[in-house]
Amino acid sequence: MHDIRTIRDNPAAFDAALSRRGIAGLSSQILAIDEARRAMIHAAETAQADQNKASKEVGAAKGRGDEAEFERLRALVAEKKAEVAAMTEAAKGKDQELTDLLLTIPNLPYDDVPNGADEKDNVQIRTWGTPREMNFKPVEHYELKAVQGGMDFETAAKLSGSRFVILGGAVARLHRALAQFMIDTHVDHHGLTEMITPVLVLPEMMLGTGQLPKFGEDSYQTTNGWWLIPTAEVTLTNTVNGETVEQSTLPRRYVAHTQCFRSEAGSAGRDTAGMLRQHQFEKVEMVSITTPDQSEAEHRRMTDCAEAILERLGLPYRTVVLCTGDMGAGVRRTHDLEVWLPGQNAYREISSVSTCGDYQARRMNARFKPAAGGKPEFVHTLNGSGLAVGRTLIAVLENGQQADGSVELPQVLHAYLGGKSRITADGALA
Repeated sequence: MHDIRTIRDNPAAFDAALSRRGIAGLSSQILAIDEARRAMIHAAETAQADQNKASKEVGAAKGRGDEAEFERLRALVAEKKAEVAAMTEAAKGKDQELTDLLLTIPNLPYDDVPNGADEKDNVQIRTWGTPREMNFKPVEHYELKAVQGGMDFETAAKLSGSRFVILGGAVARLHRALAQFMIDTHVDHHGLTEMITPVLVLPEMMLGTGQLPKFGEDSYQTTNGWWLIPTAEVTLTNTVNGETVEQSTLPRRYVAHTQCFRSEAGSAGRDTAGMLRQHQFEKVEMVSITTPDQSEAEHRRMTDCAEAILERLGLPYRTVVLCTGDMGAGVRRTHDLEVWLPGQNAYREISSVSTCGDYQARRMNARFKPAAGGKPEFVHTLNGSGLAVGRTLIAVLENGQQADGSVELPQVLHAYLGGKSRITADGALA
């Protein structure tokens, strides 16, 4: 959420930044509501002062025995009391109107974020690895002989509908090994603190990280009002919701492996084959909560952490910075990691690492006490996939595929698979 004082101080800069996201000048609308709200508050305060003054005079009139003046002042007090109540209620309504509007406005992009309309305008900043040359035509993950018995879309559709999958046998074990490898790497090598969090949250938590109110259609809500998390960003970030923490406890670096749930609203017809885009999936999520002066370095650090997973798995990838038209509403900058998928002959997103500045912190009212003293300040929050487990499974299968339909597996996973190094063409670990 945005700071109304910043908008008041420099509405032109606010509008200019929003225009990069394709949103025309909102400052005039925001400031009109704010001006009306402040006028109502001032009027209520003036009426309250009049009521207080009259209340004091009531006692004085009573003491003088001036019954007529006493009755007049008592009536005036009652009138002012009702007036104050009405004005206060009106001011609250206008304040809520302002808050509701501010909650729907996306974050302002950093100056170094490239302008653009969609993914075609994203800018590549580096690549790693070289796609392996294959002397046969590579296939997509779900077409591999090695996974035919371990990736069941038909039974999953019978149970739950489209965009679900049942994993079994060697494929299920490989999926589990990948998640464990990611968590171990982030904890043992990157210094993140592992967390196990709920997958059901209250609406306030979805509001805090920006999924509500504008993007509710992208998630699932239960009949009693809970929401299924679309990512552990929601739970990990909201651990500081409503709190003021000591600066000495920052940065807080968390990682969690959870089930995630997304309705995939607006993605009809996209990636319908295979398990690239699912309603239910698993992700290893990283979250950092830090001070404003550390957030830039933290964004680079988190990107490095995600890239390290791909490098240890030997998966070629590229890193791009998203343009203004392609990044999420709550972020100021996003680095996407795109892994090479030989079956599609394309790079596909496998991680987004984003810095949100104080946008989420204002929604959550999450602050820190500066070690040097002074007023509490809003924390900065960052999040990133480290990585999406299902998409990493796809990448491992496709990049390791052999001409006979078997799959050679990355060295770093062998210890997680009982020393096994491949999935045979008939679907067995060997």
